[in-house]
Amino acid sequence: MVLATLDEKRQTLFLDATIVVYGHASNPEIRDRIAEEIQTLWNEPGAEQLIRTIPFSVVFRIKGEWFPFIQPETVLANTDPRMNYFRVEEFALGNISFVDGLGSNTGYFKMENLYVGSTTAAHEFGHGLGLDHPRQLDIRGLGQPGIMYPRGTWVDPPYQYDPMAQPGAPGGTMHPMHRRVQMGDIRNLRLDRLRFQDQRAVLGGFTNVFHPDHAGLPS
Repeated sequence: MVLATLDEKRQTLFLDATIVVYGHASNPEIRDRIAEEIQTLWNEPGAEQLIRTIPFSVVFRIKGEWFPFIQPETVLANTDPRMNYFRVEEFALGNISFVDGLGSNTGYFKMENLYVGSTTAAHEFGHGLGLDHPRQLDIRGLGQPGIMYPRGTWVDPPYQYDPMAQPGAPGGTMHPMHRRVQMGDIRNLRLDRLRFQDQRAVLGGFTNVFHPDHAGLPS
């Protein structure tokens, strides 16, 4: 979820978000890694968007905050569209990181998924902006996969876990590190449809879910 602001003087559309991490596995390093990954990958295309027939540069500004002992009430009462809350733990039910639906501002990260270059945070951020997984998950012959392709996607050999593996065999699917935000991902955000009031608009929605530690839940 982001707050979109039109800066007509600089002809820039700023998309602002703050990623708040909490939980036993959260720490300042993870906070910075997540924020940097999202900002770097989503700005990589150097996109422009026509707003009211005027081209605006699209710039994501992502901040990180670490609140290890945040109270549920803080998340539940949030009204700031820039705030996104993610619990970070070593254990996650289903063994995956996730957000609470398309166009959301909360979720749960499995620590193992957050290694340097994993693209997991940037991928889940895309879900938070309303983007789903593509329907076609065999993209051999189409080059580098976009950020919203899930694990298990069939890709050209250089983008597999093991470039020598047969497609679909162990090692023969997309390594998430090869995902990148592409111009198509920016277009799919449909920034031209945002409804601006006083030069501001919101992309995404408030889920405001505080997640307990999955390790303490019944299996």
